[in-house]
Amino acid sequence: MTVTGQDTDARRAHGALDDGRSSVRLRAALAVGTAPDPRYVAALVERCAVEPEFFVRDMLTWALTRHPVSVTLPALLRELRSERPQARSQALHTLSKIGDRRAWPAITPRLLADPDDEVARSAWRAAVLLIPEGEGAALATILAAQLGRGERETRLSLSRALVALGEAAEPALREAATAPGPGVRAHALATHRLLRDPDAGFEFAVEEAKRVVVLGGATGRAAGGGTGRPPGDASEHGGQ
Repeated sequence: MTVTGQDTDARRAHGALDDGRSSVRLRAALAVGTAPDPRYVAALVERCAVEPEFFVRDMLTWALTRHPVSVTLPALLRELRSERPQARSQALHTLSKIGDRRAWPAITPRLLADPDDEVARSAWRAAVLLIPEGEGAALATILAAQLGRGERETRLSLSRALVALGEAAEPALREAATAPGPGVRAHALATHRLLRDPDAGFEFAVEEAKRVVVLGGATGRAAGGGTGRPPGDASEHGGQ
């Protein structure tokens, strides 16, 4: 069998993507993205699943966006069924960057409620970018079921996703504001505040929502559709 120059280049690229030095892996991803070749897609996707460095993963995603969607889309959709959380998370992130709405059916409720926070956050971001017209209320209901989950960054990501759905998120947020758990109610109120007042900072909205929940005003405040500011509080607030 004759080994062509292209075969040699492909093997070199694969080897460089697995190199122990992050700088070499970064240059390899840059080179593959600069000169796209469908033979590299599998290696790029495989590397995304295990790459420990954020900046290298970002370059891998960029390189994948440079290749034909007809090649990258099937490979990325397969990764959504991977047992590796990073494989699922990075595939979702890359799908959101590619922006092809044919990926929408693969953003399942299971992924949107993935037990791994990074996977769930990536799924939320991808969902609001890929969602077809008319699906906003249904997606908001699924997302609202995750309110109160995780630490600050996870909650902020979820709030941003719900806010991105606009008015379609209103019913789900109002319903969540009546939930038994105070953490869920506070998160719902904070998100509702951000929806009605995008300039409100997340921290301010959360602290305000906690005060409302403590005072027992969760239901009325969510349904009121006003600024969400506690009665008598005319103070100004800062950004995030």
